[in-house]
Amino acid sequence: MNRSAIHPAAPAERRLRLLSCNILAGASVQHYREYVTRSLSAVLPGRSKMDNLDHLAEVLTGFDVIGLQEADAGSLRSGFLNQTRYLAETSGLPFWSHQPNRPVAKLAHSANGLISRLEPTSVTDYPLPSRIPGRGALLAQFGEGEHALAVMIAHLSLSAPARARQLGFIAELLQDFPHAVLMGDLNTEPGSTQMARLLAKCSLQPPAQATPTFPSWKPRRALDHIITSPGIVLDKVWALPQAFSDHLPLAAEIRLPANVGSVANGHRE
Repeated sequence: MNRSAIHPAAPAERRLRLLSCNILAGASVQHYREYVTRSLSAVLPGRSKMDNLDHLAEVLTGFDVIGLQEADAGSLRSGFLNQTRYLAETSGLPFWSHQPNRPVAKLAHSANGLISRLEPTSVTDYPLPSRIPGRGALLAQFGEGEHALAVMIAHLSLSAPARARQLGFIAELLQDFPHAVLMGDLNTEPGSTQMARLLAKCSLQPPAQATPTFPSWKPRRALDHIITSPGIVLDKVWALPQAFSDHLPLAAEIRLPANVGSVANGHRE
């Protein structure tokens, strides 16, 4: 009688739900003409912005890690409100951090934001290369060493040459992480030469599909992305139907080994 070989059980998996959302400082835009007709309201605080943020906070409760772009860090247009902190506290998610990038006097102050159900081990801000400063990437690390989950949140330039440099820079930052996620408004389509440059320099996998998110009222362009390394199974990517800005939020469900990242309770400011 032959004995079957005994193999150690594979580590259990866990699932996470991710969301990337360019929130345009809380402004709701439903047509191109509103960039002009509502330009004054875009730089002033208002009840409609707060209502929009409150509706978004309700959606955030269904996700574990959220990346924000164009969240206001506390200027006139938001009523001097840190919108990342407000969304975290209103949604009841315990951990948040933000990366203020581009102050415009006291009128506007855009930021990348992280909101999370998981406690990050570290959060690092990186300015992105560009002739015009003001773009950045926020790298959150959950866990340490080979079991770390790296999540990078970025908002890239409108200029194609600048985007190429920025994606090359991001690739260098993520290349040593076996479990990595890049999410954000990358301002480029999945098949672009800039995206190809990123994928050639690190282990991130090409987007499985193009998911249009812009403009939110009639999505035609896939500018927002959630892409992962091979150690993470990307089960599903979809755009939410709710429009909170000129971009639709992009959501994803991922699976990863249970020993990757960490879960903790508590608060961090």
